[in-house]
Amino acid sequence: MKKNKSTIILILVFFVGLSVMLYPTISDYVNQRNQSRAVASYAQDVDNMTDADYSAYFDAADAFNAQVAANENALYRPDQLTGYNDTLDITGTGIMGYITISKIGVELPIYHGTSDGVLQIAAGHLAGTSLPVGGATTHAVVSGHTGLPSARLLTGLDELQKGDTFAFHVLDETYTYQVDQISVVLPSEISKLNIESGADYATLITCTPYGVNSHRLLVRGHRIPNPKVPDSTQYDEPGEMTAVAAVVVGLLVLIVGCALVWLAGLWRRSWIVRHGRVAGACASGAGARHSSGAP
Repeated sequence: MKKNKSTIILILVFFVGLSVMLYPTISDYVNQRNQSRAVASYAQDVDNMTDADYSAYFDAADAFNAQVAANENALYRPDQLTGYNDTLDITGTGIMGYITISKIGVELPIYHGTSDGVLQIAAGHLAGTSLPVGGATTHAVVSGHTGLPSARLLTGLDELQKGDTFAFHVLDETYTYQVDQISVVLPSEISKLNIESGADYATLITCTPYGVNSHRLLVRGHRIPNPKVPDSTQYDEPGEMTAVAAVVVGLLVLIVGCALVWLAGLWRRSWIVRHGRVAGACASGAGARHSSGAP
């Protein structure tokens, strides 16, 4: 009996360890699936818009960017700007577009602001900086986490080098930027996020180094014409991710099922042994009494 209890404890420890090991993978899958769905939903909403809708939203975004360029304190006092949360929010969910980084296979929705709730699931636009719709005298800044156990997000951003590209997809337009500057700074050092007259910049921010997060990695790019060859990067699609998840879940169910069958067999053998001993003991007792009562 003690041996059986030890075996059960070892099995439970195994499943706890397996759960801990699988948590990052499953959690990342859930996050990526939600991100892909958010991007797909945004793209569908964009397709349903008219040319007049596009013009109205882009005009509002350009007007907001003019506010940012005219306010020297915009980066420090974003509350001085008006209309931020409503500009480019076509779905009412806070999504203003999405970013793709082909080199590292990243596709993430971009939300207004950089609250913890946003950065746990997607990329966030830094309030007080230009909206990612390009144009002279603009500098859009987008932030995202790296190294989270529950989501990939901007993990791999440190692999980018000068000459690599990333793109913002806003409404029916794509804005491509080529990396020209990579910096590691303290969180308080934000001068590299300032607007330069006539320039069209975009900067991606993440924490560095992994697990320490004492500094910020800034990957800046300048606007270039969109590539003539369409992006052929295979980003995670909801259907493909569901298929992968189904395989993983199926394997887990198979493992758990086999373990339960094995435990049931172990318990049955233990039950037979226990009751066999009791029956044998009873038979031996009855035989002894019969012998003692014989003449």
